[in-house]
Amino acid sequence: MVVWTRAVVRTWRCRPTNFSRAFSEKLPTPEAKGRNVQWVFLGCPGVGKGTYAARLSKLLGVPHIATGDLVRQQLSSHGPLALKLVDIVSQGQLISDEIVIDLLSKRLEAGEAKGEIGFILDGFPRTIRQAEILEGVTDIDLVINLKLREDALIAKCLGRRTCSECGGNYNVACIDMKGDDGETRMYMPPLLPPPHCETKLITRSDDTENVVKERLRIYHETSKPVEDFYRKRDKLLEFDLPGGIPESWPKLLQALNVYDDEDKKSAAA
Repeated sequence: MVVWTRAVVRTWRCRPTNFSRAFSEKLPTPEAKGRNVQWVFLGCPGVGKGTYAARLSKLLGVPHIATGDLVRQQLSSHGPLALKLVDIVSQGQLISDEIVIDLLSKRLEAGEAKGEIGFILDGFPRTIRQAEILEGVTDIDLVINLKLREDALIAKCLGRRTCSECGGNYNVACIDMKGDDGETRMYMPPLLPPPHCETKLITRSDDTENVVKERLRIYHETSKPVEDFYRKRDKLLEFDLPGGIPESWPKLLQALNVYDDEDKKSAAA
């Protein structure tokens, strides 16, 4: 069961110890699972956008839409657009904003036809131009910008592993470090594979420290205008992850004024 508390939404920076400010639109009333939530998750590569977006998608009863998945679906469809995408990718070019927005628009239209009444976008828009185009396609209620200190983020990226057989994603990094105040502890346990996947783990070729740092540098350069775009519209929530999922998830729900009754029951069991 999901319970929403009533609040007013404003742009604010949410640290683990401060949840006192609110947003500009009223969050839905209790028993509002499946309401018209139209949210976006932003954040550096490897921060966990997909993980938290997927959890909220299930909790709120709205689809989790990642534009990368839409592109991969098209690539496997063998249609006219698939051939064009294969040519673009094989030449190492970026897929144009128009193609991505077209795929997203069709996905949203298909969802509406099936009765879907909301969505959570994962990692899109990434540029100010994409944000401007998206604004003409659909209304966004809230943009959740996940943040994690850079040393923890680099360690997390370097620990990523994928099973070459089943495709499962895991992380062998155990992050245990002191906070900026020298006292607060940040702990993110590893996400280890089951025994039958242990000998089949592979590392992404671009998950090296230099590549990860360059990826983060580029992301920060391009993301700031997007953050400012939504900040000016009173739609940006900046959330600093205090640790791993067990610690961050309930605090993120608190920041969003969402109560997960099932999660509380599991914790009490």
